[in-house]
Amino acid sequence: MKHLLAAALVLGFAATSFADIQDPPANDYGPTRKLGRGLSNVAFGIAELPVQIARVNEREGNSAALGYGLVRGLGRSGMRIGAGLWEMFSFPFPVNRQSNYYPVLPGHIHHIHGGYEEFPPELGNESKYPYVRQY
Repeated sequence: MKHLLAAALVLGFAATSFADIQDPPANDYGPTRKLGRGLSNVAFGIAELPVQIARVNEREGNSAALGYGLVRGLGRSGMRIGAGLWEMFSFPFPVNRQSNYYPVLPGHIHHIHGGYEEFPPELGNESKYPYVRQY
């Protein structure tokens, strides 16, 4: 009886040690997240316009914000809306980089001033992303 109980305990602990394999970190990026990301990029992609104007104004001044900030904001809005449309229509299929559901747009970590966050910027409310407010 002791041996049976010990074997059951060992097998029970061994079975729970493989729990991470069943839910890998890349599992967060699936078709539903891809569809949601596409919908939000299409609906709120135009928010890049005032955010980019404010960023350029902060770094380079008013005249640069009117010219370069406006053009940069329009370009980034167009890219975000286009990527959102692509993700909305291709959400059931893992067609992005190496056949997975990761975002189409390049990340902001590798491209310091030119990358994109996964979701569009938030305007006017407190957020985890420090877009416009300076403390």
